[in-house]
Amino acid sequence: MYKSYSMELAGRTLTVDVGRVAKQANGAALMHYGDTVVLATATASDKPRDGIDFFPLSVEYEEKLYAVGKIPGGFNKREGKASENAILTSRVIDRPMRPLFPKDYRNDVTLDNIVMSVDQDCSPELTAMLGSAISTCISDIPFDGPCASTQVGLVDGEFVINPTQAQKQVSDMALTVASTREKVIMIEAGANEVPEDKMIEAIFRAHEVNQEIIKFIDTIVAECGKPKHKYTSCAVPEELFAAIREIVTPEEMEVAVFTDEKQIREENIRNITAKLEEAFAEKEEWLSVLGEAIYQYQKKTVRKMILKDHKRPDGRAMDQIRHLAAEIDMLPRVHGSAMFTRGQTQILNICTLAPLSESQRLDGIDDMETSKRYMHHYNFPSFSVGETRPSRGPGRREIGHGALAERALIPVLPSEDEFPYAIRTVSETMESNGSTSQASICSSSMSLMAAGVPIKSAVAGISCGLVTGDSDDDYIVLTDIQGLEDFFGDMDFKVGGTHKGITAIQMDIKIHGLTRPIIEEAIRTTREARLYILDEVMAKAIAEPRKEVGKYAPKIDQISIDPQKIGDVVGKQGKVINKIIEETGVKIDINDDGNVSVCGTDQAMIDRAIQIIKSIVTDIVAGQIFTGKVVRIMNFGAFVELAPNKDGMVHISKLSDKRVAKVEDVVNIGDEVTVKVMEVDKMGRINLSMKPGDLAAKTEEKKEEKETVTE
Repeated sequence: MYKSYSMELAGRTLTVDVGRVAKQANGAALMHYGDTVVLATATASDKPRDGIDFFPLSVEYEEKLYAVGKIPGGFNKREGKASENAILTSRVIDRPMRPLFPKDYRNDVTLDNIVMSVDQDCSPELTAMLGSAISTCISDIPFDGPCASTQVGLVDGEFVINPTQAQKQVSDMALTVASTREKVIMIEAGANEVPEDKMIEAIFRAHEVNQEIIKFIDTIVAECGKPKHKYTSCAVPEELFAAIREIVTPEEMEVAVFTDEKQIREENIRNITAKLEEAFAEKEEWLSVLGEAIYQYQKKTVRKMILKDHKRPDGRAMDQIRHLAAEIDMLPRVHGSAMFTRGQTQILNICTLAPLSESQRLDGIDDMETSKRYMHHYNFPSFSVGETRPSRGPGRREIGHGALAERALIPVLPSEDEFPYAIRTVSETMESNGSTSQASICSSSMSLMAAGVPIKSAVAGISCGLVTGDSDDDYIVLTDIQGLEDFFGDMDFKVGGTHKGITAIQMDIKIHGLTRPIIEEAIRTTREARLYILDEVMAKAIAEPRKEVGKYAPKIDQISIDPQKIGDVVGKQGKVINKIIEETGVKIDINDDGNVSVCGTDQAMIDRAIQIIKSIVTDIVAGQIFTGKVVRIMNFGAFVELAPNKDGMVHISKLSDKRVAKVEDVVNIGDEVTVKVMEVDKMGRINLSMKPGDLAAKTEEKKEEKETVTE
């Protein structure tokens, strides 16, 4: 028999089945939220992995397309590599849970979540987050939980807990907050320029809901939880620390790590490592953990100097930003480019514009997300940190950083009606020493403006860090953390936004949570820094979007036609539309509503294609003037193509004011001629005239009509 537990969560029932399936995992919970079903399991190896100095945690989120009644596309017809959404969900599960495992634990742990059924109003991502926490808590794996997660929307100024799909579509906020009993441990947000005070209020509204969920988890653990297993501690022996301090004094370590040049610091640490390896050459058990010991020695040194002496490694004040620089138009032939530099962090961003047909197609479990018009990609080559390794495509970190910058910029993008383009920005990391994701936001914003994308406002990003002491009141918030402060600190709090408010947040921590005063100070600090970057750095490089897209960018014009005439424009087997494309060299996209986008680099050819399309969909009536091509000659007259599949005849008597003996005396096949529609008979036949007298007899009204048709 299995046990089942239920609670009401935001108006829907959350049910957890324990002991029903996957009994050989260390912990398993079959999660039901509405009709969403996710199997969450936690499994650990019996022994620690040899030769590593980190906790080997793997988090998987597997989207099964049968969950939404789909068969995967492609030839293979089975799920392939994880989607971007799956990778981002894995990261958002990992971030709050990783700090709650013991720091000296080296057993492999896998948290696997299989999405088996999806109710679009009950988030499978949230269900998996709760399932991972529950399966780990009831397992025998050491874990300092429970923790819980809640999503918050903002609809018409009111907070909505775990919003439905319809509410998400109109929400000004997509916030996810994870908490322990006392503190907030993870924040992930996208928002439409939400003010800081409103965001703080939302965070702690979610924190309150998380406390209700934690009480529910406590009930499950009390009845089903296994005793936590013992494990081999991989902590560095205290006697090794003592021996290191005798060889390398705290003062020497301070000198080694306190420099604003990353390369100098790394060289100093290499020299210290070589000295210690030589000193401990005969103690193999110490050599195996020497790297971790040196890392912790650096960490203690940096944290002590920051917290007690208020001294940062590069000599900056606690709220001081590194040297900033911004420039645009780095690359001459691309559609837009910009570079943003903050200390030793440097991002070059390139913007590319294309027709909407080049938007990314999505084949996932979210019925509302079928395509993506704006794509931000982030690359992190090894040279950016002075290392050498082969390029094997983006990893989870790169995908996560790209998605964060993308989320920060989406709220300021123009609508498709305002700017009918697919947009791709690529952030190439030139140098990295902390907060490259936030530099990506800044450079992307400038690159979009340089490309002529009419964004509503510039967006900047900044990250702040944290060093904590022995109590909740003993802490320091650091503005603009560099790599060393990120590695050895307790928090990486990233905030992107405009002058009006926040567009994105991502918070990573290494401790068991943050208090409200810390979160409030972090958000206030990032706002001050963000406004400085926007006004004093980015605006001086480019203050507003350019009025037009660049010389080498495609130009796109749009018209609307009667949807019933789409078939006339396309033609049988696409012959008509392909002929227009061949003649003008443009790209034409037509949607089911009759919206036609014509894209090309030559404006004259775009205008010509639109003229042809208008001529196809415009009903021909007497009095209209056309310029067309002679396509056929008979003894009695010439046939002129007015539009694809629309020919009219000029009788030999209508070729000229004078008598014409032979049609070829006036026109030949291929000639472009100007004609007037004299009659459209009951059979639909179009009779034309080329006689100057007929052409000159048009009224002013018909003149305007002709100009409208030929524009």
